[in-house]
Amino acid sequence: MREILAQAEATLANAGVASPRVDARLIAAHLLGCTPLELSFQRVDVDTFAPDYFQLIQRRATREPLQHICQSAFFGPLELRVGPGVFIPRPETELLAEYAVDTLKKLYQKHRRQLLVADLCTGSGALAAYIAHALGEKVHVVAIELSEDALPYTRTNVAPYSNISLVRGDVSTTMLRGMDMIVSNPPYVPETLDLEQEVYADPHMAVFSGANGMDLIPTMVAAVIPSLRSNGVIMIEHDDSTQEAVKDVLAQHAMSNITGHRDYADKPRFVSAVYSPAT
Repeated sequence: MREILAQAEATLANAGVASPRVDARLIAAHLLGCTPLELSFQRVDVDTFAPDYFQLIQRRATREPLQHICQSAFFGPLELRVGPGVFIPRPETELLAEYAVDTLKKLYQKHRRQLLVADLCTGSGALAAYIAHALGEKVHVVAIELSEDALPYTRTNVAPYSNISLVRGDVSTTMLRGMDMIVSNPPYVPETLDLEQEVYADPHMAVFSGANGMDLIPTMVAAVIPSLRSNGVIMIEHDDSTQEAVKDVLAQHAMSNITGHRDYADKPRFVSAVYSPAT
């Protein structure tokens, strides 16, 4: 097994994969139905294992996303089903999810009732499932997704949660009412050909949003802000070049406490704000 893993790692490294050792071990663990830590204890028929394993390694060497090969992506404590047609959740979005959960806990302590949350452009359902998993019946999450290609994955990922309602809809026209919080990881990347190859395996409509990455966010904000309760909270992930632009959009819509948040790499990653309509 050690020699097989070393050969796979070399193949992936030569292909420019960023984490060849980790990926080689994750693919082997996926094929064997174990965790990477258990690989050293697996008894493997090399003649049976190697052909199937190196077929998957060659797929990864073409820069097919690891998550498509393993058919899953981890998001916080959750393992989500993903594949071609749905956006693969990124670790950076976990920061937004954690902040949303912390904020909702404080809101629940204040109101002592079930809170209504909307997850716009839900994709795999990552944010909706994270919030529903963390807070249980303290929240009800409305997860909204437009793509017919993404929805089968979304349905699978939110199925365990009775406190999630999945809606197929366009976030620029969807009408909601009485929301305590809105969260969104919308398409926000400026159109470019300079990203890692794996990014282009995600659906274009889930990643890119015009020349500056801001084609959708202003329209989405204008459509959904009226659905917030007074003092309701909105959180929007964005490109690291557009935090000020997102703040400006929110400032046009009776929002207060507009705050930028940074990610693990200390780059601007999402904005939160509180709805404060004139009374």
